[in-house]
Amino acid sequence: MDEQGLIGGRVHRLRIERGLTQRQLAEPAYTPAYISTLESGRVRPSEAALRFLAERLGTSYEELATGRPPHLATELRLALTDAQRALATGAADEAAARYRRLLADAELLDLTPERAEALLGLGDCALESGELACATAHFEAAERLLADEPLPRRARPIRGRAVAHLLAGELRYACYLLESTIDELNAGGLGDPEALVLLYAAAIGPYIDMGAHARAARAAELALALAPHVQDPALVAGMHRQVARTFLAEGRVADADASLAKAQTVYRQLRMRTDLAHCHWMRGYVQAQNGELNAAEVELRTAREMLSAKRAALYTAQVEVELADVLRRLGRHDEAAGLLSAVLELGDSHGAVHAGGAHRLLGLIAEERGEVESAEEHYVQALALLERSGATGDLADLCRLLGDLLRRTGRIEAALDAYRTGLGHRASPGTTTLGPAPKGLTAAPPRAG
Repeated sequence: MDEQGLIGGRVHRLRIERGLTQRQLAEPAYTPAYISTLESGRVRPSEAALRFLAERLGTSYEELATGRPPHLATELRLALTDAQRALATGAADEAAARYRRLLADAELLDLTPERAEALLGLGDCALESGELACATAHFEAAERLLADEPLPRRARPIRGRAVAHLLAGELRYACYLLESTIDELNAGGLGDPEALVLLYAAAIGPYIDMGAHARAARAAELALALAPHVQDPALVAGMHRQVARTFLAEGRVADADASLAKAQTVYRQLRMRTDLAHCHWMRGYVQAQNGELNAAEVELRTAREMLSAKRAALYTAQVEVELADVLRRLGRHDEAAGLLSAVLELGDSHGAVHAGGAHRLLGLIAEERGEVESAEEHYVQALALLERSGATGDLADLCRLLGDLLRRTGRIEAALDAYRTGLGHRASPGTTTLGPAPKGLTAAPPRAG
């Protein structure tokens, strides 16, 4: 049966249950003949007609139009906010189990926005657990569901795909996804602060790994400038969730939905705390490059605390590599080595670039302690990891370190081979890998209201 036939059947059933004649249902706005035609499925009712009939029948417009009681959709949205909170504060596998159940419910109820939200949640869970292929598949599915929505609504799945490609070592494609979306947002006058913060912050990682440090610093600056325009208090989100429960218990579905919409927005922003931590991370990195080691330590510890508080083990491990570099340069070798050993216990799940960075730093520490064999071993392991990732700037630097070590120990031919390898990877940071700076990498002013 087609949709108008289903609607007509629902109108007929509810009219009979309430003991109404077609004339009693129709008047004063419509005729009995119209009700007869509608119930037989020969006419498609307008929204205005359905709203009139829903009021006369004592039901909701949504239930009459879809056959779905409105409280089911509201309860599903409430459960999605719970799953978002579980992911923000707990283990990814527990949150993923919730999202899978909610995705099945949303598909059964044919609720497209809720299906997309569940898929985004599953993508985020897969990112945190390191299941990058699954994460990409979930984000792509969510983006397909949102294909007809404005670009700011699609920023989350695009950002998710970019992060998955970044963690898989596909740095250039990650940059392309983020930059092209930023360009389109700004060119179309769609400079939504939340969408831009998501995208700018996500761009920082690949920029750093590819040696585009000035570009990364600019992205961090823009993200931090926009952050005050994005309200992010977890306490307010909790309040909205509890208020929504109260409204739902009282049968105030519309009010519950309004509170849930606010809560969901805030929990999406809670997910952004990871991205804002990346901004602190980048500021610490830039300060370290300028020799401001004490200030850099403060920024990197702030980033680490924000990340570890969310149990984001993958990102926490990465920022610990940068912190260990600062600690080594401050002469606190034992503390730095302890951090790096913990990072390497995670294996390659935290990405080849930072695993290679950890081995490079451990090699430097070993050299400074006079442990030449250990230093060489770490450099060789770092070289294998970084060649896989394509992080050209890091590769050139590592080959120089390894070549210097081999030369000092009298292995001149081996040293020359290392130097030649480094020359093959040498690049001007931020130019040969990415091309000109993207014209859209500027912040559009926040929209009013």
